[in-house]
Amino acid sequence: MKTKWLLSSSALMMGLLGLIGTFIPEEISEILGIGSSPISLILLQIIGGLYLGFAMLNWFTRSARIGGIYNKPVVLGNLIHFVVVFFALVRQLAEQFDVLFVILTLVYLGFAIWFAMVMRSNPRRN
Repeated sequence: MKTKWLLSSSALMMGLLGLIGTFIPEEISEILGIGSSPISLILLQIIGGLYLGFAMLNWFTRSARIGGIYNKPVVLGNLIHFVVVFFALVRQLAEQFDVLFVILTLVYLGFAIWFAMVMRSNPRRN
């Protein structure tokens, strides 16, 4: 299984989301319609920092042996992240249909399935 593609693509996606959340929280809060209160802005920046941290973890682990018992914390952390966010997006879609949420939901489902497959696979060198 090509884990280098998985970790690279998830790192790029999370890095982009992290940069957006960290550097333009006011604009994101306007787009989402949550208001620009100080607490919502700081929470968006904190979430952006978390995404940047995950992106760096995935980027620097992309060439390592992954699967089975190798780098299991990296795979499990990513799997939990993508599954939890997927279910949150599904819940949001049940309340309000939006094309952006459909696209994000499908992307998160794809990554969740891919990380689940890596967790169950035998490790091979990339």
